[in-house]
Amino acid sequence: MTIKIGWIGCGRHATWMLMPQLARSGFEIAAVCDRDEASAQNAARQFGAKAVYSDYDDMIANADIDAVGMAVGPDIHFRATLSAMRRGLPVFMEKPPAATAAQAKELMLASEAAKVPVTVGFMKRYSTGNKIAKNILDGGDFGQILGIHGSYMTAPTYFTGEVDYTGFYLHHCVHYMDLITWFAGSEFADLRLRKNVPDKGKMLLHMNFECENGVIGNIIMGTVQSRGTPMEYVQIMGDHNRVEVENIINVAWHRNPPFKADDPKAVLDPACDSLVWTPNFTAAANEDHKGYHALLLDVAATMRGESDVAPQIRDGWLAMQRLERMIALIEA
Repeated sequence: MTIKIGWIGCGRHATWMLMPQLARSGFEIAAVCDRDEASAQNAARQFGAKAVYSDYDDMIANADIDAVGMAVGPDIHFRATLSAMRRGLPVFMEKPPAATAAQAKELMLASEAAKVPVTVGFMKRYSTGNKIAKNILDGGDFGQILGIHGSYMTAPTYFTGEVDYTGFYLHHCVHYMDLITWFAGSEFADLRLRKNVPDKGKMLLHMNFECENGVIGNIIMGTVQSRGTPMEYVQIMGDHNRVEVENIINVAWHRNPPFKADDPKAVLDPACDSLVWTPNFTAAANEDHKGYHALLLDVAATMRGESDVAPQIRDGWLAMQRLERMIALIEA
């Protein structure tokens, strides 16, 4: 069943990253909405929407749609999601789900009361390398997770004017507040944080943690690297097992191989030697390694009542709680 979706927010991120994946994932873009009329009309032309709106309440109330999607900002995410749920329409929203954990909790409670699913764009779970890593962890051969290291950087581009790190926290850091606990399979228990602020708009954070299940680790985030370089690295440590994901597309699984230099019959043994994977970018395939397509497939299945594996508003609420714990440590 194709889901007719009304889409709010027709900026570059939406029209480059999300809306092109909707048709591949079981959606028809039936209506678009943006307060900038030219952006809305351009999106309607690109994606075949028959209805164009400048007010999201008007679209939600009047458009012939089965669901609402949005990539705008936390305040509108919160208000438009409440509006959609009042009409009984399921929602997909880009992260963050709201401006505060309290707002995210209000959305979660409203979703549960209305029995209307609200899904959240935590696509890092679906990035190719992260998905492979999680499948290794869940496959039975990795064993107990002992520790996790994650690094997720960005540039100071958006923060060097009137310094306000709110966007950095809500649009950047919130991803790893979801991803790292997803890998660990447990909530954070203890958090500690150090920061280095060498100049206006430039911040480096090192946050170490222990999860309730005993997994330890650290997360590095900051605004001191160029966006023209690889920005992400994850390492998951076990007993004689180590999975590393670099730049979301390069995966290595290191295990317990024997030394080979003194063995004249040494070979590469698939049972114990390191395994590596990297994608073939020369293949004529429309692969989405960032993960939006795979995410939206699960979102569509959730909206049809076939699955509940897509990240939902409860995941958003938990991520926002973790984020606010982190911000409190930064500001202490």
